Amino acid sequence: MNKKLIVLGLSAFWAMQTMAQSAEELKNAYQNLSVFDDAMASKLKKGTTKGTIAKISDPAIKKAADAMLAGKYNQEYRLNTYKAYLSPSKLGSDLSIGDGYSKYENVTGIYLPIGKHTIIVDGIEDGKEVNLLVPNWLRKAPNPEKPTEDPNGWGLHKKSFKLHNGVNIINLEDYGSLAYIDYFSNTPEQEKPITVHFITGEVNGYFDINKNTDEDWNELLANSTYPILDAKGNYIQVAYPKESLTKYASGRGKELISNYDSLVYRQHRLMGLEKYNKVPDNKILARVNYNYYMFRDGDGVAYMGDKVGYAMGMVTDPSRVIKGDPCWGFSHEVGHVHQTRPMFNWGGLGEVSNNLFSLYVTRSFGNKTRVSEQKNFDSARKSIIDGKISYLADPDVFNRLIPFWQLQLYFEGQGQNPDFYADLFETFRQQAANKRPSGRRASSNWAADRLNAEPNPAVHQLNFIKTACEVSKVDLTDFFDKYGFFYVGELEYDDYGKYKYAMTQDMVDNCKKQIAALNLPKPKVDISTLTD
Repeated sequence: MNKKLIVLGLSAFWAMQTMAQSAEELKNAYQNLSVFDDAMASKLKKGTTKGTIAKISDPAIKKAADAMLAGKYNQEYRLNTYKAYLSPSKLGSDLSIGDGYSKYENVTGIYLPIGKHTIIVDGIEDGKEVNLLVPNWLRKAPNPEKPTEDPNGWGLHKKSFKLHNGVNIINLEDYGSLAYIDYFSNTPEQEKPITVHFITGEVNGYFDINKNTDEDWNELLANSTYPILDAKGNYIQVAYPKESLTKYASGRGKELISNYDSLVYRQHRLMGLEKYNKVPDNKILARVNYNYYMFRDGDGVAYMGDKVGYAMGMVTDPSRVIKGDPCWGFSHEVGHVHQTRPMFNWGGLGEVSNNLFSLYVTRSFGNKTRVSEQKNFDSARKSIIDGKISYLADPDVFNRLIPFWQLQLYFEGQGQNPDFYADLFETFRQQAANKRPSGRRASSNWAADRLNAEPNPAVHQLNFIKTACEVSKVDLTDFFDKYGFFYVGELEYDDYGKYKYAMTQDMVDNCKKQIAALNLPKPKVDISTLTD
């Protein structure tokens, strides 16, 4: 046996302790793999015959060896190298957002049915953790008539197996599914790629917009073995039912994934990631679920499957996904991923600041904005400005959205600063990065010092006002005053948790004084009158 394979086998022996591999199983696996010439079992030893292969006890390994001997073993998906991606939690910290980016970046294109599987790994360095993830894409509620009442929740369930150099034997007892390599790091540029060979399992394949054609897309839909197909673009990753993709996107794989890429990238542009060279390699995951029409959780964006023509009918059709409700819905959910916390997502903005992305993206594709169709410009003026209340006191989240959208309308037009929000988001990221350790005396910029610990929404609101003025170089005091951003008093409300807004006159006076000291010009028009 190859010496390197023997060395790798020692580490794999210890791996059995965490993967429930028996010593006998491991011994048999190495014996079966002795016909291969290298540690990754990528080729047979010279002189290997059918008779030698016939002695292999594992049917899957025997099948692989037979295919190699016949020159028909396709390693395209079975044997690959995988790079480390930036940890979603580190990415979230760097961008002052949550950790909602994909946890399934390294798509393998391999389907692992129920049963035991042999996987060979090389390149994992000491102290590094790499796992095999097997998500249950097809999980459904015990009572399919009441999918929203699933006692196991709506989230994505998965099996996770820690991988080690050498032979790994895993056992899937409850379900079979597609495989993904969980390889993340806070410093991915310093990590070496790892190599993985799936001796067992079936090739399902996946679509890569940078490598595949629409002909490849159709072939994958026709020949893949699992009901779900993976596809990845530059900024998006989808796991959707083949049934829906075949019905609505046959021959249009590149268009579908390209449209998704555009949806995500326009959010990157609004939040300044393009301008400031911070667009991540990481992707947003859009997946099927069987519990609810559409939602976002820690694993990405999920759309209801099972009924062709329901949510899947909208989000797998390349033409529909950038129009109307599908465009709004995707942008809304991904907007949740991109909410900057807490500088632009204080209590009361949970379903507001994400919709700034929705408005920006849907209009950029030529759609009418929802606030225009719903006449929220008029209702916000009557409720908030004429009613002289805080915008946070308006129960309509679309009315609360209006002042933030009017800023975009002004600065992309008469304000002649289309990068207003890009610059604002970047400034918020800098504020978060430069926050002082607890205990240090606050500076004159008292709001910035307390950004990440302060529960009072009023503090973040004042920081938003002052920062918006600094970034735009325009005195926006009157505009914010009209919408009750300086409302003095207390408000208590729920917004994915209970919040207590408490604004004093001293806080208002201090903020207005700092803005006045900047000696900035007033807007050229009354921003509160703008509509799209």
